[in-house]
Amino acid sequence: MRAKIDINEVETRTKIRAKYLRAIENEEWGLLPGDVYVKSFLRTYADYLGLDSRQLIDDYKRRYERPSDHEMRQIAPLGRERDRRDKGPRPPGPPRAPRQPRGPRGPLIPPWALIGVVLVGVVVALYLVGNNKGGSTTSSSTPTHATTPQTKRPHHRAPHRARAVASTVKLQLVPTGAVYVCLVDGSGKRLIPGEIFNVGQTIPTKRSSKLMLTLGNASVRMKVNGVTVTVPSTGKPVGFDLTPASHTMLPAGKQPQCA
Repeated sequence: MRAKIDINEVETRTKIRAKYLRAIENEEWGLLPGDVYVKSFLRTYADYLGLDSRQLIDDYKRRYERPSDHEMRQIAPLGRERDRRDKGPRPPGPPRAPRQPRGPRGPLIPPWALIGVVLVGVVVALYLVGNNKGGSTTSSSTPTHATTPQTKRPHHRAPHRARAVASTVKLQLVPTGAVYVCLVDGSGKRLIPGEIFNVGQTIPTKRSSKLMLTLGNASVRMKVNGVTVTVPSTGKPVGFDLTPASHTMLPAGKQPQCA
């Protein structure tokens, strides 16, 4: 405030949002994204204002930061060591009783007994394997009912129907303002002989193998075979050559004239 610097100017120079700058001024640390951002914003803001950023950050740590777990762990052993020094050496305890001599160990198992146990285990395993093989052969020898293979019926695909191509072109016009319409077919016959239609009037729908159209302006909604065609707004008459397969724009010299 003494430097007469606007908060928006600070936001532009420091790239710190104005709401975070206000939160720093009001010491509302909970509105900032996190502790790392607080220190970074404090450092940037202080450097911009020409203040001592280290002192501000140290102030913040002393007043608002809690000691980390690492610092607590370092303090705890120091306290225990100090307690030990204060208490002094431990008094000697009572003498320990002498250990009783152990009695003689039991007899060890001779090696030939271990070999015998292993041989018995191998014989039992071979006997079990032989029984399993015999059971599988007997079960496989039992006759099974042969399943009669199912005869697949030949699948006759229906012939693809050729897509029907329209032989005529259908033109629908709906005026959105005053518009001049001149429409002729491929032989030059006038289907709409140069009339002006206004909003609310019905322009008759026409069909033919070919249509040639002149519109005085773009104040009309146009559909060809049910598909909307955009009429460009050029400020001049617009012409179209319409067929069942395509629709193209006509230059001014080839547009039909009904006058």
